[in-house]
Amino acid sequence: MWIISFWIFPVISACMWLAMLAAMLGSWCVQGYPIYASMEPGQTIAYISDVGAQGLKPLFITGSVITVVFLDLSFIAERWLRHAGQLVPNKGMLDKACAIGSIFFSLAGAAGLILLSIFDTLRHPRLHGGFLAMFLAAYLVSAILICIEYLRLGIFYRPHHRILFISFWIKAFFVVVELGLAIAFGVCGWHSPHHRNAAAVLEWVIALVFTFYVLSFVIDLLPSVRTRNHVPQGEKRIGSSESDSEQPAMVYEEPLTQDSTGPNADMSTNYYRESRPQHF
Repeated sequence: MWIISFWIFPVISACMWLAMLAAMLGSWCVQGYPIYASMEPGQTIAYISDVGAQGLKPLFITGSVITVVFLDLSFIAERWLRHAGQLVPNKGMLDKACAIGSIFFSLAGAAGLILLSIFDTLRHPRLHGGFLAMFLAAYLVSAILICIEYLRLGIFYRPHHRILFISFWIKAFFVVVELGLAIAFGVCGWHSPHHRNAAAVLEWVIALVFTFYVLSFVIDLLPSVRTRNHVPQGEKRIGSSESDSEQPAMVYEEPLTQDSTGPNADMSTNYYRESRPQHF
């Protein structure tokens, strides 16, 4: 089976991100909600970076690296599958430019997250703030470009590939919500010292919403999955000879779903014989 396919990339990314956030938040709670050295006067709720700047910095760096590596692999896999015809291909230069641009900005966002985890808010506050802005801005631009690409694909291929519109609306929702949260976070955190706690809560919410954006790529990559169905020979025969029962099974591959599969999906249906005993 090809069930374990490219869609596993965003799943690994999202699971790593969630596990990291849960471990960091849980650690802060178990310690009794301590006030870290990186926290400002009057701040009682820790930022993600406040927790990551303390004893959990190795986890923060490792989790960030694994998250963005597998997320960027999702971007690259989606582009390659469209190029190979396993997903519906782009129809014009604008679509391809948006796809390539989304990969570029996702790489920039990945660099921003890795660097902000390394240059923590305790020892490098200015660099940390700059890389945080880079991370948020780059992934928002990347998401906007993907929305443009999916909107054009959805319009061109409708009504046969509704999953494109579903993915578009999910990503568009992410852009709107994250942009609003990012603006509120900036206002509370950078321009209003009396609202640090609100900014900290917003940062945790932004990180959680980012998880659902990562998982939305499962919808994009799942149509490329192929399954293998076995059609045992002689299954309906009564009184077949022993030699017949040893005939190889007919195996063929087909798309898990036809929605959003490309022109090579039918070509990939591969009928062949596999010489192994039957299992009833």
